[in-house]
Amino acid sequence: MSRNALMKDLSTSAFFETRGYIHEKLFNGCHYPWEALSQIGEYLKNVRGNAEEYDLPLGSWIIHPETVFFEEDCIVEPGAYIQGPCYIGRGTIIRNGAYIRGNVVTGTHCVIGHTTEIKNSILLNAVHAAHFAYIGDSILGNNVNLGAGVKLANLRLDGNQIIIESDDDKINTGLRKFGAIIGDGSQIGCNAVCNPGTLVGQKSVWHPCINKGGIIAAGSIVK
Repeated sequence: MSRNALMKDLSTSAFFETRGYIHEKLFNGCHYPWEALSQIGEYLKNVRGNAEEYDLPLGSWIIHPETVFFEEDCIVEPGAYIQGPCYIGRGTIIRNGAYIRGNVVTGTHCVIGHTTEIKNSILLNAVHAAHFAYIGDSILGNNVNLGAGVKLANLRLDGNQIIIESDDDKINTGLRKFGAIIGDGSQIGCNAVCNPGTLVGQKSVWHPCINKGGIIAAGSIVK
């Protein structure tokens, strides 16, 4: 698929399988998937936190526990810092040193690992960001894996709104902060950097230490 061919379909379904995803409603009314990022805060207002009743270890930090909800079988290790509002899906592991900064929702069996920082983001099911990652204002699809040290940059150096470009078309997202859309089954190699507004098609593979932006067609090998 060419870069421009991908540009013709930037709908949610081009990147993610959302049927059965517990937070599928986040994408209701969204023509483009990144529009869901602006709905996270309102969506989480309807979630009643249970962190104060959840069996959490000593040494974990929960800020605004009344806005933090854990499904069953979550594991939170000592030293994790979790600031609400957020919704942590069933079987998700939050490791020592993880930093959750609010407005985060995850699906089932995700991993937010040591020194991984995440804010205003959506994780679908079985997303692994296990080591030293930064996830800002991003959406990660089912079975996405971020290698150690991956950064999803979310702010242009000039601070302007983020524009999605192809050779013959431009879409102004209206967002000053927007990291990446990473399609189902994609693998991002260690220490890679996604520039603000990067769109990664399904089942793409990035080699380590890549710095890349723009539209990445599904099935690409980026090296």
